[in-house]
Amino acid sequence: MTEYLKANTRIPDYLYPRKGSAQIFKNKFLEMLTKTHPLTPLIVYLPVVSYLLFYSLNKLNFNLTTTAGFFAVGIFLWTLAEYLLHRFIFHFQPKTKLGFRIQFMIHGVHHQYPNDPKRLVMPPAVSIILAVIFWYFFKSLLGIYTFAFFPGFVMGYIIYDMTHYAIHHLKPPKNKLRYLWKHHLQHHYRAPDKLFGVSTPLWDYVFGTNLT
Repeated sequence: MTEYLKANTRIPDYLYPRKGSAQIFKNKFLEMLTKTHPLTPLIVYLPVVSYLLFYSLNKLNFNLTTTAGFFAVGIFLWTLAEYLLHRFIFHFQPKTKLGFRIQFMIHGVHHQYPNDPKRLVMPPAVSIILAVIFWYFFKSLLGIYTFAFFPGFVMGYIIYDMTHYAIHHLKPPKNKLRYLWKHHLQHHYRAPDKLFGVSTPLWDYVFGTNLT
């Protein structure tokens, strides 16, 4: 892997992988907020998924087919949101000192220290804010059907976070899922300007950011 990195000039210094961990804030409380146990998304969001599904089926009286359909669409649209966030927000190209600082806090820290176990899933302080924004956005579009759609969207997020953690800390499986490991690790160690999908490579093929 070291030779692979040295031979590749596409990785800018602010995204170049290193060993260890980084300090983002001097303030201990703020620094604590940047670190997250990998089980946090399950603990925080599985109850949300369960409640919204219960509400859809028992309070709004959606039938199982309607609920399952919106749930599936929610998971699918999460994969698009994941791709767009990763490509255009997490990987915006900084031009100023402040820009580099912001990019480092958002995502650069993960590229510089890709195996830091406490920075592999999104901190709840950030993910909850994003969840609220997405909730009201979809509520304005779907109305009450958001109660069936949004748990799928959130489940997609959970799958993304768990997949991301597994790729960085577990050995790749000996089946077709192994491709996810190769896909994401090439994003880190070969081409950070490509391969933005984590839970699926689909959108990299759709938008031409796969490796040819």
